[in-house]
Amino acid sequence: MTSIGGPEMVDWNLAVATATRLVRPGPEVSRDEARAVVAELRRHAKASEEHVRGFTRLGADEADDTPVLVVDRPGWVRANVAGFREILKPLLDKMQQRRGSTPGGAVLGAVGGKVTGVELGVLLSFLSSRVLGQYETFAPATRELPAGENGGGRLLLVAPNVVHVERELDVEPHDFRLWVCLHEETHRTQFTAVPWLRDHLQSEIQSFLAETDVDPMTVLERLRDAAQALVGGRPEGEEGDSGRSLVELVQTPAQREILGRLTAVMSLLEGHADYVMDGVGPDVVPSVAEIREKFQQRRAKGASRLDLALRKLLGLDAKLRQYRDGERFVRAVVDEVGMDGFNRVWTSPNTLPTKAEIAKPADWVTRVHRRPEPGTP
Repeated sequence: MTSIGGPEMVDWNLAVATATRLVRPGPEVSRDEARAVVAELRRHAKASEEHVRGFTRLGADEADDTPVLVVDRPGWVRANVAGFREILKPLLDKMQQRRGSTPGGAVLGAVGGKVTGVELGVLLSFLSSRVLGQYETFAPATRELPAGENGGGRLLLVAPNVVHVERELDVEPHDFRLWVCLHEETHRTQFTAVPWLRDHLQSEIQSFLAETDVDPMTVLERLRDAAQALVGGRPEGEEGDSGRSLVELVQTPAQREILGRLTAVMSLLEGHADYVMDGVGPDVVPSVAEIREKFQQRRAKGASRLDLALRKLLGLDAKLRQYRDGERFVRAVVDEVGMDGFNRVWTSPNTLPTKAEIAKPADWVTRVHRRPEPGTP
């Protein structure tokens, strides 16, 4: 695997090892406190199921066997490498087939899977300290990281990051932990209550990857830009092509159409989770208003110039917009047609909002709720 002539372009094991070595240590906690945090996150995850299903009026159509895993930062890295390896396999296979026939093929041969693994590990170490929780939709089961047997994924809660942020915001820890669990449980509910959603999303992603027509060296260069930025390898003031994210780089015209649909779906999912966590909050999280205000300030404040540049490169700035735009869409639709009316969004892929409708919720309401009856002029 680590040889450039081997079956894979990325040394995934080296990516895990690099990220684990570079990952920042979490907040200082005693062994007893760590155990208490883990136990409480598990309890909140379980309690969130009833809260979310009652508020959203969505119920699982089949037995939900999705495991809840409370992990540390290295555990998050291992889980995401397994997911990346699964979902990116078609793209990497295609790139590997091309590399021998492209002008960059010889250089790529010198770079090898080891370098790519190191660069990916650097990026994962950066991200591992920023994620509070995650529902892994396409998670393959491993010995260390189980996943749902019925095609479901797994719900990850990153304990050290939760503790770090609750301390940084100076909010009530028990309330904050439940608030985070409500968001992640909403994602699990979305996929367990809407059986077609996972297959639809996977089909869109695979279509996007199948349309990729990219020079392998170009992708490696973008990975290197990001990795060098993290370790100070990019000279101050040197921008180059850093205004473009990795996702934007590999777009073809066909991909732009697919990406527009994916963006709309992700905005819906993220915005719905934000709406639910705040909607449920007043009844079960006494300090929800304070938590939301401080958390929004933290998002808006951003971070250093380096952090902002990396967010742009990795497409993380787009994810922040998805939370905002998607939540506005959900709120506007629920205000107009109620929760049951909003839930028509889960009927089929045809009732999902378009990217334009995310920005103009009234257009979705008109299309889905106010279509003229057949035969009406």
